[in-house]
Amino acid sequence: MKKLNDYVDLYKKQLEKGDIQEAYTALVKYVTKLGSVLSKNLSDSYTFGSLFQGYMDYTYFYYSNDFLKKRKLRFGLVLNHQKMRFEIWLVGQNLKIQDAYWLHFKNTKWNENKTIRPQYSILETTLIENPDFNNLEALTKQIENALVAVSNEIIGEIRKSKLE
Repeated sequence: MKKLNDYVDLYKKQLEKGDIQEAYTALVKYVTKLGSVLSKNLSDSYTFGSLFQGYMDYTYFYYSNDFLKKRKLRFGLVLNHQKMRFEIWLVGQNLKIQDAYWLHFKNTKWNENKTIRPQYSILETTLIENPDFNNLEALTKQIENALVAVSNEIIGEIRKSKLE
């Protein structure tokens, strides 16, 4: 079993190469810019929050609208660093709300084959599986189109739930 010093030594060696810092900085800058672009382009439908950098695990920002806010819900657009993909998470304001919506969503396509609620959300779904970071303009458009479609579909499912 490795001890903390073993991990720190490996960490230091990777940092000395400089690749991790370059990639992480570029990814965070991209997600920051993505949030600005979406906020501008989708301001009629959603309000967007500030960026959360996470701990090299998730970089994300929240977005919501009046329908979601009334139900104490919001979406998160998440860059999952380990899986290197973009995801949408539906999040409730507290565990009581998350549990209530989990009961509805666990029997839908969004959570099929899941027996327990995700740790941080009601549902998590992949938006872009293999993002092409070499063409950021096209990636931004792809994310925007998918975000609108998936968000609308999830909101439709929330409407069916009759939960307030």
